[in-house]
Amino acid sequence: MMYPLVKELAADGIPVTVTCRVLKLARQPYYRWLARPVTARELDEALLANALFDAHHDDPEFGYRLLADEVRAAGHTGCDRRVWRICAANRWWSVFGKKRSTNGKKPGPPAHDDHVRRDFTSVAPNQLWLTDITEHRTGQGKLYLCAVKDVYSNRIVGYSISDRMKSRIAVDALAMAVARRGKVTGCIVHSDRGSQFRSRKYLAALRRHDLTGSMGQVASAGDNAAMESFFALLQNNVLDRRRWHTRHDLRIAIVTWIERTYHRRRRQARLGRLTPIEFETIMTTPADQAA
Repeated sequence: MMYPLVKELAADGIPVTVTCRVLKLARQPYYRWLARPVTARELDEALLANALFDAHHDDPEFGYRLLADEVRAAGHTGCDRRVWRICAANRWWSVFGKKRSTNGKKPGPPAHDDHVRRDFTSVAPNQLWLTDITEHRTGQGKLYLCAVKDVYSNRIVGYSISDRMKSRIAVDALAMAVARRGKVTGCIVHSDRGSQFRSRKYLAALRRHDLTGSMGQVASAGDNAAMESFFALLQNNVLDRRRWHTRHDLRIAIVTWIERTYHRRRRQARLGRLTPIEFETIMTTPADQAA
């Protein structure tokens, strides 16, 4: 910021008009700043940030500790923690450091190929299942839901609710789906690359039930859009309707909405204005119907 310089020159007798003309600054913003000047700490922070920017530009391979040494040698004050905070806020990383992703997490490698490729259609039950995990905060902490949806009828064939997001929640949801549907050999189970779906327990469950795993791309919500749409309905109709003080209350509300409202009362245009239960009852033979 050049305004402190303009103020200092004005105190030395140089007109503000002349200084602003030379520095190519507008006068009105300067006078607004003059009416509400920054504090001494804010000024010191800005000067330190400018010095760090110059040091980073001169030596982009320096990390924040070496940059701190450079600015302190130039007469600025600031501990390493303060320097790190400024560098992190402005993403002034060392060119030799680890690359930072937007969420701070490195996505894991896929455990399966993408067998779906955004084609969320099925001509029979138990050909394509989608699964994902969502969370919601309560007064007692977060509650996690893992759901498995059959694309054929949009029915939630399995789900598991837990206060911890570990591999067990995905395994339990899959086990419930298999128990409900019976003959599921060869069914494709599509998910994102979450660690729960890449765990050894989950992969073993897929093999045990002769299911075919499938995974979408990194940071691409569209690769599991059909599952995300269910979670959006759940969020609008249950999760965000009120504040949940206990995990138990939210658990009961989720199960009630899935089994009573979503399965038996909510008609869907894709199903010919039928509910998932009605669609499966009409469109499948008794031998293929779920329990």
